[in-house]
Amino acid sequence: MKAIVQRVRHGSVAVDGILVSEIGPGFVVLLGVRHADLDEDAALLSEKTANLRVFEDAEGKMNKSLFDTGGSVLVVSQFTLYADTRKGNRPSFVDAAPPQQAERLYNLYLTHLRRILGEARVGAGVFRAHMVVEIVNDGPVTLELSTDHRATGREGSTK
Repeated sequence: MKAIVQRVRHGSVAVDGILVSEIGPGFVVLLGVRHADLDEDAALLSEKTANLRVFEDAEGKMNKSLFDTGGSVLVVSQFTLYADTRKGNRPSFVDAAPPQQAERLYNLYLTHLRRILGEARVGAGVFRAHMVVEIVNDGPVTLELSTDHRATGREGSTK
């Protein structure tokens, strides 16, 4: 699994012009799932997301997590994070998980985050919908979290 985590002042998701989810300060997470990912990847990545210390303390150092700031998370499914662009100009998505597996692991990631942070602090996009995502990045701070290294040696792994 791969998460692009952006520290934000505001984030929102709309589908067909209707606001689906909105957060204030915290993270917008673009989450990609690949075919070799397992339930344990969703658990590990959600823990890492919740504990990520990228908010400033009194000295201006990135030393605080969502726990310390009371921030929220907006999670958006993003299969294109596993695009392979090495050949030609049209991306291949062979590493991305099939929709049923991706949706299950996306929902599991959300479940773990909600258990850790509380239901009210975790918002979500709509899986497989065309979304308009608004991200007001703060910093800017953008980080990639991944469990891809764990897939080495797994059945079906491409890495």
